[in-house]
Amino acid sequence: MASSTLICETQPWKALKAHVEDIKKTHLRDLMGDSERCKSMMLEFDGLFLDYSRQCGNQDTMAKLLELAEAAHLKEKIGKMYSGEHINNTEDRSVLHVALRAPRDAVMSSDGINVVPEVWKVLDKINEFSEKIRSGSWIGATGKALKDVVAVGIGGSFLGPLFVHTALQTDSEAVACGKGRQLRFLANVDPVDVAKSIAGLNPETTLVVVVSKTFTTAETMLNARTLREWISAALGPQAVAKHMVAVSTNLALVEQFGIDPNNAFAFWDWVGGRYSVCSAVGVLPLSLQYGFPLVEKFLKGASSIDKHFNSAPFEKNIPVLLGLLSVWNVSFLGYPARAILPYCQALEKFAPHIQQACVNSVSMESNGKGVSIDGVPLPFEAGEIDFGEPGTNGQHSFYQLIHQGRVIPCDFIGVVKSQQPVYLKGEVVSNHDELMSNFFAQPDALAYGKTAEQLLGEKVPQHLVPHKTFSGNRPSLSLLLPSLNAYNVGQLLAIYEHRVAVEGFVWGINSFDQWGVELGKSLASQVRKQLNKARTNGEPVEGFNYSTRTLLTKYLEGNSDVPSEPVTLLPKI
Repeated sequence: MASSTLICETQPWKALKAHVEDIKKTHLRDLMGDSERCKSMMLEFDGLFLDYSRQCGNQDTMAKLLELAEAAHLKEKIGKMYSGEHINNTEDRSVLHVALRAPRDAVMSSDGINVVPEVWKVLDKINEFSEKIRSGSWIGATGKALKDVVAVGIGGSFLGPLFVHTALQTDSEAVACGKGRQLRFLANVDPVDVAKSIAGLNPETTLVVVVSKTFTTAETMLNARTLREWISAALGPQAVAKHMVAVSTNLALVEQFGIDPNNAFAFWDWVGGRYSVCSAVGVLPLSLQYGFPLVEKFLKGASSIDKHFNSAPFEKNIPVLLGLLSVWNVSFLGYPARAILPYCQALEKFAPHIQQACVNSVSMESNGKGVSIDGVPLPFEAGEIDFGEPGTNGQHSFYQLIHQGRVIPCDFIGVVKSQQPVYLKGEVVSNHDELMSNFFAQPDALAYGKTAEQLLGEKVPQHLVPHKTFSGNRPSLSLLLPSLNAYNVGQLLAIYEHRVAVEGFVWGINSFDQWGVELGKSLASQVRKQLNKARTNGEPVEGFNYSTRTLLTKYLEGNSDVPSEPVTLLPKI
């Protein structure tokens, strides 16, 4: 799959570079006046409606981007991903998260073996196990039903499942399925997060799901040991097997920990952490909360987009178009950031799943690279800085910046039917209509702006004109979902997963490894050893630069009351 030619050396890339000057001569308020152009930049698929007419470009731009996709061998690279070739070359692995939501009769192979039957073997096991828990046929050590679940994991083992759970919490069908149950997540090794995750819970009615592929992730395993102690202190060590299960491939360590290996749910090395929400990583805790039948609808929504991505012509392919537009904005127009703005409170954890840096994220961990897939330094900008907040909250936070400060392309995500409609007699519009009024208005405000001439025509005082002028010409796109149920949540997840893949394929980088997170972990290990020596033997801090040594010393002095061999102390909330 590797190519010795960087994409920036191809003719289509150079043609787009030259084309930038033409686009800079235009303004979106003029481009939006061309109805045929706007019509050509709209697309419908499976209930979704995409409008990218407020991107800074025209039909010629899109044609040139499609030529760039051809030069990048995008179709071939997508095919290699779906056929199970080891496109993650630095880790010598297939990239087959699409197999996690494939139909039972599909064939998707890695190393010559159809992995779909193994996927469904795990899904069937999750279905059976979650039904036992939900029905009360599996009970805790004291005979009580397990109605509360704490999922322990970090990065992709946390952000993706949390996004889906938050999106479903207010869906009427999911509310009915999850009645009387709680699902919480514990990710941060900060003891405050431990305290919050178990506050108000009874160990007798709690099931802990430990998510770690290798069962060695430092933060996750410390949190798992903490909750094991919480259960053991209340119910005795023998209760662990009844109250803790695992999502892992390391059955030896699972058993050594005290969890029955029969209660371990597998996933595979061809599943990257940030793409793992459709594996047992997400499906198990979500099924325990909502039941597998509802979670299966989520998988089917993702599968719908998987098929679309692999088969639709590029000019009608939502993830491909979104990926190409990101490349256009980042590498040609020079806009390195992207705001993800869902006008739906249920999607409040969607942007963190896409954006979160330094942990596991779909976009910034995947495409935050500075070298090509062949290890050649990139002479162009790649990767995006993602951030976001649900509307209208974001409007009172950072919209000042996107309207009158830096140019930041925006993704507006709207929902036609609210999960929780509210109507008040005498109001001009419903609550959801009020929300969506802003969804429709903000993209036009960014595109058109407001000129000094308009302001003077409105008799705005001269000294305020510079402050009230909006330059406009700020790109955005709008994605409209028919509703926000489990199926739609699956669609949205898959669209953004594949969009990231498209960007990486075009830029010629490996979107599926994550070496950038390793250095900090290694250095943290050295600090951990130093803290242990200082606590247990009183050894002075050494082996670090002056700054780090000073900080560590200050920290140790401020915590001098911590005993060298402390007794177990658990949160008190």
